[in-house]
This record gives sequence, structure tokens and C-alpha cells, in this order.
Amino acid sequence: MTDKTMTPDDVASRLHSGMTIGIGGWGSRRKPMALVRALLRTEITDLTVVSYGGPDIGLLAAAGRIRRLVTAFVTLDSIPLEPHYRAARERGDFALTEIDEAMFMWGLTAAANRLPFLPVRAGLGSDVMRVNPELRTVTSPYEDGEEFVAVPALRMDAALVHLNRADRLGNGQYLGPDPYFDDLFCEAADTAYVSCERLVETAELTKGAAPQTLLVKRHSVTGVVETPNGAHFTSCAPDHGRDESFQRLYATTPWPEFAQRFLSGTSEHDYQSAVQAWHKEQQ
Repeated sequence: MTDKTMTPDDVASRLHSGMTIGIGGWGSRRKPMALVRALLRTEITDLTVVSYGGPDIGLLAAAGRIRRLVTAFVTLDSIPLEPHYRAARERGDFALTEIDEAMFMWGLTAAANRLPFLPVRAGLGSDVMRVNPELRTVTSPYEDGEEFVAVPALRMDAALVHLNRADRLGNGQYLGPDPYFDDLFCEAADTAYVSCERLVETAELTKGAAPQTLLVKRHSVTGVVETPNGAHFTSCAPDHGRDESFQRLYATTPWPEFAQRFLSGTSEHDYQSAVQAWHKEQQ
């Protein structure tokens, strides 16, 4: 069995312009922010990004890296609408495919199962069909003859997710209240990279934990990255909550100023040090 450990920059080096990249987590919760920041340290652009969006989308949108976004929403949770995403959309910086949350989930499920689409009732009778004229419907071949939306598979070149614990083989565990859909992101992508708060031995993943917490299996993982506080400033319960004061700073600071202070370094360590320095200034 292979040791799959990498650094954030190792992961970024395996990505390239024009890819379709999925980003796990949900809103401003358990986002693989260290991997997103590593991506921002490259010149990669022209991306199609698939995400239940949060600040991952805000950062990439503000930096001009997105060609098309596929999402159900983009929020900071305690701040309802991600401001940098909103500004980019108002400028018309990239194309948007916005679908219902359930449609999004079934698109991931179809891709994970190597199906071209899956039928779903969600979306029927709503403006989802009007604003996404490329969507098609299918009719049940059985006696009911019911019509469904044929949600296309959300197949990705690479997926980035963040979990609480992982081993060196690629098995990943969540310890918080919700798995979100990180397992589907990994299974729906050609390659998948898992960052985690802490690397542990495989035996520790099963010690006293419910089986369902073992969310991501090694067969669907290409690389593993240990990044303590790597979801910052999003939450990663129970390891840490959302850094609300820093999130407010992010949301209210002009992008060039924020990027210069916190994202101009050459490593994740530089970012974490800049955040620590800012917090000390606030004391």
C-alpha cells in the first residue's frame, strides 16, 4: 500500500489551467482552504469549478481564476452572500450554472457511479429549467410515465476536500456534525486530494469512532496533505470553529489589500503567520 502524503504545493503542481475542479465542504464549513491558497500561488486559470460554494469561490473569483462555476449557492453562512463572488458575477467575470441543491447532489452521484445522468424531481416547475436551458427531461419507461429532470453527471478532473483526520494511505474521517458530500466529490473525480487537520495511524481512525465517520476510502484518493488549521477561516468542527472576526475582515476588505497582506507569501505557513499577526493586533 502506497504512502500518499504530499504538501499543498505538491497538489497544486498536479493541477493545470482549463481543468474542472471540485471543492468539497459546504458554504463556510470545512473547506480545503490551504489547497485553494496553494492553487492561488500558481498561474493556473480558466477553471470550471464545482462547489457548494463558500470563500473558496470568493477567493478564486476575485483572483480571476474561474471560467465557469457550477453551484447551488455561494455563501459565508453567517454572511449570507459571498461578497467577492457577488462582485465578480456583477462584473460578468465568468459563466454560471446554478442548480438546485438536490440536483447538484444527484449530479455528483451520477458521476461517482459513471452514469451520464440521473433522473430527479427537483427543478421541475421552477426557474432552474428556465435559466439552464441546456437541461433536459426524461420520461419514465414504466406505466407511471412520469417526467423527471435528467441531471447531467458532474464529472471532474480533480477534487479537493478537507477532513478532520486521515492516514497516509488516503482513508479520511470526519468528526463533525455533517459529512457534506466529500466522499462523492472524491469518487466523481479522476484524481482527489484530501487535506486534514491531523495525520494518524490507520488504527486510530477506527478507535472508538462510528463506522460512518470513515467517509473517504483510499481507493478514491490520490494524495493526502496534513494541514493543521487548513480549513481556516471556515469551520472544521470539532477541531476549530469558523474564525468569524477574520471572515468579517475578508468580506469587508478590498481584494487587492486582502491579497497583498494575507496571500502574497510563498507558503501556507506565511498565510497562517499573517493571520496570527493580525489577531495579535486586535487584542
